[in-house]
Amino acid sequence: MSETQENLQFDVIIVGAGPAGLATAIRLAQLAKQQQRAYSICILEKGAAVGSHILAGAVLEPRSLNELIPNWRELGAPIVTPAITEQFLLLTATNSFKLPTPPQMRNHGNYIISLSQLCRWLATQAEQLGVQIYPGFAASEILYDAKQQVIGVVTGDNGVAKNGEHKANFQPGMHLYANYTVFAEGSRGSLTKKVIAQYQLQNNSDPQTYGLGIKEIWEIPAVQHKSGTVIHTLGWPLDSHTYGGGFIYHLDPNLIALGFVVGLDYSNPYLSPYEELQRFKQHPHIRKILEAGRCIEYGARVINEGGLQSIPQVFFPGGVLVGCAAGFLNVPKIKGIHTAIKSGMLAAEAIHTALQQSEKLTNLTAYSQALKNSWIWSELKTARNIRPAFQKGLWFGLAYAAFDTYILRGKAPWTLHNKADYKQLRSASSCKPINYPKHDGTISFDKLTVLRLANINQSADQPPHLKLTNHQTPIRINLKVYNGPEQRYCPANVYEFVSNPQSQPYLQINAQNCIHCKACDVKDPTQNITWTPPEGGGGPNYINM
Repeated sequence: MSETQENLQFDVIIVGAGPAGLATAIRLAQLAKQQQRAYSICILEKGAAVGSHILAGAVLEPRSLNELIPNWRELGAPIVTPAITEQFLLLTATNSFKLPTPPQMRNHGNYIISLSQLCRWLATQAEQLGVQIYPGFAASEILYDAKQQVIGVVTGDNGVAKNGEHKANFQPGMHLYANYTVFAEGSRGSLTKKVIAQYQLQNNSDPQTYGLGIKEIWEIPAVQHKSGTVIHTLGWPLDSHTYGGGFIYHLDPNLIALGFVVGLDYSNPYLSPYEELQRFKQHPHIRKILEAGRCIEYGARVINEGGLQSIPQVFFPGGVLVGCAAGFLNVPKIKGIHTAIKSGMLAAEAIHTALQQSEKLTNLTAYSQALKNSWIWSELKTARNIRPAFQKGLWFGLAYAAFDTYILRGKAPWTLHNKADYKQLRSASSCKPINYPKHDGTISFDKLTVLRLANINQSADQPPHLKLTNHQTPIRINLKVYNGPEQRYCPANVYEFVSNPQSQPYLQINAQNCIHCKACDVKDPTQNITWTPPEGGGGPNYINM
């Protein structure tokens, strides 16, 4: 890190302008206004604009938004498509069977939305309350004082060439100091990962587990569009030992949010989550929805699947974790926006109380206690065993989910446990290769074709942000033992094993393709890849995700 250009001081710094970070800022500003106080609140967002790195399904349960901004309808929030009808389907290769919709997945009163659009709207509400938002600034380091308390963050340098030299547009990073720092980076945030390790916040909980969600936005003819329809699928194209499923949401005007989620605890290194999505679209039930339509946007992101038992300690000296940084996604409900917003509100209330103290509180334990007293905790406690049950396969998982939901009603006297995703891969020699069908260019596409729809803007001439601890490990272990799984789990063609007659194989990293999904950071079997933020403003630029 070079000498910084500026030192700035705030009451609160929030890293990440997702729903949790924005809710934290809005609630804190609301509380300050009620008491005629003024807090200096800064949000750092690594995307070029608020919403450009935001991706979710998404069906919104408006419960916490009603609490945060009761008059959101009058204020013009981009929430216009109520969920009207829903289907829960079990797919085989050629057929589909309707299953009863579990209570957690029923969507009466919910809305189909674009989360990136909602975050842009929330950002305007925050700014009207005096919150300062800095898009295009990636927080790259954590600042500590002599007592090892977090006192802020450092933003990364911009304009550094791949060889380390300063380019003509060089801008040094900034030191930003705060009384309290909120990490709202979403799932598998780079600084969140560091702060969890620094304070051993995960020591008393299970490892966090993840799914990789890959999503496309389609524009389809009006005759094929059924506004407010929510469809979830299980089964094909995955085998019965691999967790995952598809979703199709009809939102206005004439758009389909379509995607596929694969649990990253899968064991076959030949599996490609991207190709599973392309296969999924070719199912007769899905293909008929997409025919005569066109894909207009593409993206991917890992999502938390660990649930209650994988939530780390949410406070540390000088700050807190909110939203998916802590892992509040309700997997059976397939929703996390409502819990993210609520966690941000609870964090803001704890920070507000702390800022009124004559002496700074080191640890915001009140936030942790408020979470445990809230509906977030009771909701996640009820749901805690359903996802882990699927570790034993689809049929056991479905049977246990029905038993837990309808008989035990989430009150089982036991808690099933999670295992780290990267430990689950089997050797390639013990697994059967998967022969994926050729793309037709109409419904299914190769990665490079659809990658253009992620609107990536990332200079290739900058230091690599995907860092290898050992450059020999990808060849010595990953390629030799697992047949190079990184070239398949990455949905953006970042990783390629290249060889020619004159050289040994090597791992080529096409970092400029990265869409910040973090799958490599999660699934690499040797944990040799570390995802760090590139220059601020780099990466995808999502519009409707």
